[in-house]
Amino acid sequence: MHVKLFLSLLTALSSALVTSAATASQWKNRTIYQIVTDRFATTGAQSSCNLDARQYCGGNLRGIIQKLDYIQGMGFDAIWISPVVSNTDLQGQTGYHGYWSKDIYSINPHFGTADDLKALSSALHSRGMLLMVDVVANHMGPQDKGASTGTSQYTSLYTPFSDPSHYHNFCTITNYNDQNNVEQCWLGSSPQDGLPDLNTENPAVVNLWNSWIKGLVSNYTVDGIRIDTVKHVRKDFWPGFVSSAGVYSIGEVFQGDPAYVGPYQQVMDGLLNYPLYYPLTRAFQKTNQGFNELINMVNSIRTNFKDPMALGNFLENQDNPRFPSITSDTALNTNAITYVLTGDGIPIIYYGEEQRYAGGNDPYNREALWGSGYPTNSPLYVHIQKVNKLRKKVQSASDAPLSTPLTSLYNSSNAWAFKKGNMLVVLSSAGQNSGTQTVSISSSSLPVTQMTDILSCSTFNVNSGGSISVTLNKGLPAVLYPTSGLGGSGLCGR
Repeated sequence: MHVKLFLSLLTALSSALVTSAATASQWKNRTIYQIVTDRFATTGAQSSCNLDARQYCGGNLRGIIQKLDYIQGMGFDAIWISPVVSNTDLQGQTGYHGYWSKDIYSINPHFGTADDLKALSSALHSRGMLLMVDVVANHMGPQDKGASTGTSQYTSLYTPFSDPSHYHNFCTITNYNDQNNVEQCWLGSSPQDGLPDLNTENPAVVNLWNSWIKGLVSNYTVDGIRIDTVKHVRKDFWPGFVSSAGVYSIGEVFQGDPAYVGPYQQVMDGLLNYPLYYPLTRAFQKTNQGFNELINMVNSIRTNFKDPMALGNFLENQDNPRFPSITSDTALNTNAITYVLTGDGIPIIYYGEEQRYAGGNDPYNREALWGSGYPTNSPLYVHIQKVNKLRKKVQSASDAPLSTPLTSLYNSSNAWAFKKGNMLVVLSSAGQNSGTQTVSISSSSLPVTQMTDILSCSTFNVNSGGSISVTLNKGLPAVLYPTSGLGGSGLCGR
């Protein structure tokens, strides 16, 4: 076969394989690294970043490309980036975060160009990684500096939503128990600083959005979309939008009640797991808090959601305080991250989490990562790397640990053990100042074999009665798998 023809066919096959990975079932095996584009990596001078100023700090799409080794080195095989469209400014603040859309047809020039976004997509796909882009359909950005705030002025402010009929009339959200109030009114306290709420009952708005998302996915070979402010838009808008995208969709419903959040999975593939986020945080914010609330929530999620495995688990993101701002205990932090990486659902790690960034609420949780120097030997970087290596090894194993719902095997005030396939996870809330902790587990479902903790490389035997005693040190967790199944994983000399 002619060399050029062979290479062309190989490229087409590679592209087809990547595109097929855009389905929800394939995303379930992925581990996602979330990036605030402006704060992750620059291609020029790495200046200081004044968080209080809420200004652009210089991160861009080409910077992400240059740091893909850093991301992939932790074992991530997908990234989620900020909304890419051009944004508005407001009274000295900027849309550096990406959620203040101005022109949905143009790429934010602070992040780069359309070619830069295509280059990022191509660079990811060449590594077998996937691209998720954040999108906002509920609202546009606040008024530009000095622009009129009258609704009749939208024509000169936004593209393509240039007519007053494209927007709901201004009103404030005063009652989050009133769904109509939530969906019809604006985020913000006044027309001057509020986010103009799009009239998603208007067929013209619906058609524009559906056409746009189809084009975004196609033009930039996007593999998944994260959808912002989902609960602020009527549910029956979303199926057409998601269908037009044609790729895995995961939505943000910022609410902790599984009975409220669950029905949204009827209109999109997945959701950020806010119902889990709150009890997960409480379980590890102090020592010896117990795990009953967390376990009960895992069970409640199974009842209220169509597919818990398609939910996105997280400990930190751009809207919530970083976990180390809640507790300085490194062991508690490590255990909480371990659940995100091993529990039911798709793991999402927020940039800087691996370096124990400790910013509080917005804007302090949106630090510039270049201040860390991108070390690859920090404890949490290495920890995430190890667990992701195990995920890669077992993602197609016959015991299916990534897709098997967890089974709780042990629960006390300072330890919880659960099984997924033949993977055994033992979490501790004893804290970094604790000594040696022994967790004795007995279950007929455990494989009678030697198991290796891939974090410490200690080995433990499951006896013929199905019992195992796992030793934890200084409050750190254990993630165990049959030693014989680790061959080729690169873990513990295997």
